[in-house]
Amino acid sequence: MGLTRIAGGDCGRDDCPAIFTTDKDTVAVQGYVMHRKAPVGEAIVEIPISVLQEAARALRR
Repeated sequence: MGLTRIAGGDCGRDDCPAIFTTDKDTVAVQGYVMHRKAPVGEAIVEIPISVLQEAARALRR
């Protein structure tokens, strides 16, 4: 799956937290794992509001 970073990133070059678009016309979110149950194969992650706002601006272009 191809990922293109549209918001966030770096964190000492580990690209965290960040939001990406994919080559499948979806959005992928990388963040800090929250310690809460999620369905099998999923995770709940936390990202700063500023990263989400940056992604919204990038998607409007």
